[in-house]
Amino acid sequence: MQTRNKFLDDFSQLMTNAMGVAQGAKNEAETAMKSLMDRWLADRDFVTREEFDAVRIMAQKAREENAALEARIAALEEKLSK
Repeated sequence: MQTRNKFLDDFSQLMTNAMGVAQGAKNEAETAMKSLMDRWLADRDFVTREEFDAVRIMAQKAREENAALEARIAALEEKLSK
């Protein structure tokens, strides 16, 4: 016949609760660290990947338009020189 030991039951419950508290503390520390990093990055005026990609696309388009205008100017200058 098996008997229940009150001390072991209480100790088991204590350890279960301690693990729950530790998990909660871990989650709270992760949230606090993420918030701190977000604020730090925002203070440094870093851009997001989306913003960077948008500006990169705009710059590429501007370079293409510039090359087209240079070719057009060269053609017009050639016409004028004749």
